[in-house]
Amino acid sequence: MRTIFHHLSIAIFVILCAFGVSRPSSAFAAVEQDPYAVSLEDLLKMSWAASNHGDYEELERITKAILAQHEQEAMAQSTSLSAFPSRDKVDDFRIMNNVATALFVHAESLMHRGLKEEAIAAFERLIKDYPYAQSWDASRGAFWSIAEKSKISICVIKGGDECDQGAPVSTSPATKPSLATPGTDDVIDYASYGVFSGIGTRDYKYTVTNPNVLLVAVGEGIFPNTGGVLKNPLYKEAFQAGRLSGTHWDFVNTPDLGAAYFKWATAPESPGIKLFYTGITFEKAGMYLEAVKAYHALIVHFPRTVGMTYWQTPWYPAQAAVGKIRNILRQHPELGYEYVGGKVRVLNGDDNDTKNDIFIIWPGEIRKKIGSEPARRKLGKPRRFLGGKKTKLIQYESGDWRMFVAGKPIMIKAITYMPTKVGQSPDNGTLENWMMQDGNHNGKPDSPYDSWVDKNQNNVQDADEPVVGDFQLMKEMGVNAIRVYNLPNTIDKKVLRDLYDNDGIMVIMEDFLGKYAIGSGADWATGTDYENPVHLKNMMEKIEQMVNEYKNEPYIMFWLLGNENNYGVASNADKKPVAYYKFVNAVAKRIKELDPDRPVAICNGDILYLDKFAKNAPEVDIFGANVYRGDYGFASYWDEVRRVTNKPAFITEYGAPAYSKMVSLDEAEEQQASYHRGALLDIEANSAGYAEGEGNALGGISFEWMDEWWKNYEPAKHDTKADVVGPFAGGYYFEEWFGLVGQGDGKSSPFLRHLRKSYYVYKSFWNK
Repeated sequence: MRTIFHHLSIAIFVILCAFGVSRPSSAFAAVEQDPYAVSLEDLLKMSWAASNHGDYEELERITKAILAQHEQEAMAQSTSLSAFPSRDKVDDFRIMNNVATALFVHAESLMHRGLKEEAIAAFERLIKDYPYAQSWDASRGAFWSIAEKSKISICVIKGGDECDQGAPVSTSPATKPSLATPGTDDVIDYASYGVFSGIGTRDYKYTVTNPNVLLVAVGEGIFPNTGGVLKNPLYKEAFQAGRLSGTHWDFVNTPDLGAAYFKWATAPESPGIKLFYTGITFEKAGMYLEAVKAYHALIVHFPRTVGMTYWQTPWYPAQAAVGKIRNILRQHPELGYEYVGGKVRVLNGDDNDTKNDIFIIWPGEIRKKIGSEPARRKLGKPRRFLGGKKTKLIQYESGDWRMFVAGKPIMIKAITYMPTKVGQSPDNGTLENWMMQDGNHNGKPDSPYDSWVDKNQNNVQDADEPVVGDFQLMKEMGVNAIRVYNLPNTIDKKVLRDLYDNDGIMVIMEDFLGKYAIGSGADWATGTDYENPVHLKNMMEKIEQMVNEYKNEPYIMFWLLGNENNYGVASNADKKPVAYYKFVNAVAKRIKELDPDRPVAICNGDILYLDKFAKNAPEVDIFGANVYRGDYGFASYWDEVRRVTNKPAFITEYGAPAYSKMVSLDEAEEQQASYHRGALLDIEANSAGYAEGEGNALGGISFEWMDEWWKNYEPAKHDTKADVVGPFAGGYYFEEWFGLVGQGDGKSSPFLRHLRKSYYVYKSFWNK
């Protein structure tokens, strides 16, 4: 579950309070005894805790302690800034950010108490004194602007429509690149223009022997013909018209693709970065062969390029370029080409240290495709078995993996199912359990049984729009499993049994394993400690209870542990990954003692600490991860998991918004559908028997079934405020729009369903 709240801490505390998690009273006592003996970071954690427990008297004391100790230095840091610091300099302003965050927590507490005037004054002070302060959202791995959220808070208090700001709307004209000197070759056979050496080793190198001929073959804008852009007469025209003003990063999401092409081809970046964004520009313009040439040039010439993400984590453009080429050729078979043998492997790439990276490169070949079906390979005989009688995993002589349920081979075709009624939110404790919600009092849960499809999108249930229910809609879509979280008092076995008996849909049963401090007995401020024997005992007992409760239920497909715990958030798995994965291993071993008939999987955050997982959690049968990389699928993910772990893999969460400020709602739906189509094609290409891929893909869990309106502050409103940047067509997370189905104008929630284009992509793909 991708728990993106307006402020994650607030919502998680509401959930934890509902489950009886205790207050950090010992920490509060320490503040009373000597507030100066407590670090700023701990004081900030305790301010969150006091606010969310409604202990406003304690919050006042903590806030005063923070200001007494740190306000002067925080203000000094703030007045030294005229813009947001770069991501590599953020830590230099840690005191400013923490103090401003504490003041924001205090201001929000005033708002929650109904002290409107005091709250507005507090938010205005933040906007004035700390315009460039930022707060860290660990669940999303990103900073959010405190001044921006303060402005939104003021809008919410005043009830103004101006709160719905959305992402920046481009005023640039919609144009496409126009090449004065396009290349003579549709794709490049680099062996004709140079010499390769060290393919498949760390000593890879490509030497151009016919540079002048290669210049003509690739065409302008693609290395080594980057100088050709300046000779394009439209370049001077765009420059004189002012269309090229600003930094090249301003042109990532502009509709003026003609200007973006010129800007990126001449950008003051490394050649690999320039080629990647030039390729993206061509791809957006529908110039697919030009895009393929740009991406392939990156892989051939600059495969060791390293960039940094928005979150200051390493990014390897050549790996993404491999995925981009494959995705373009999969989604556009009319081009008639295939990419064979391309791969960029980064040894030690599963940490955040680029100094120890070792690149192994196979540049690959783009050639005419023979036949319409993908090449297949023989699996050979079974050689390894995991799981048991009910769900079994088999690895074949080829190295490929398959999953079998009740003796039949299946792919995981799952959905995150958390339907929520418009207006409800965990932030204010009103979010109802979907298994128990019965608004029409017919004795059945609303969403599973009583939803209907608004075919003409008029937000009214017409005579030809009968009640059908989500379970039936998911069955028709081809879903064979939903992800269910092992939380107290949330699971109705009768509902899940009916889902299985009538619709053939199973359950992937998951325990958070201490994420968000759930199940460990820890409080939020302290967080789960994977070296604390009391926490470990509490979590193990909770796991044993879950397995014993559900192991005899026929709908359980397999067990899933954690939810990207390696990113932290009220746990120290990010700081003590070895301890975390050792505990995961102990849990997996215990589960298999209690239920030898099913395998155990983990939900990681992408491949961070993959090496530590492989060394310390051999009892885990399946590696799963929440992965958001882009519309091309998952690129090197499958190769890394196979190489490092030799385990089968799946995607525990992936998706994209059906909203963008750059295009119409209809076009945004198509962009979302394209994103999901790319993911599905990539999963299929890496499943057993496909010669192109790694053979270890078992499937994936799409995120998510239905839009949840509570995720960006106002649960009664379908917000279009910009979140952080993301790998989507519009450039931003709009997480209230991740559903494959929408809720219309919200007035008929939780019953109305608008089936988006993505729904039909799945229906076609999962039923073929």
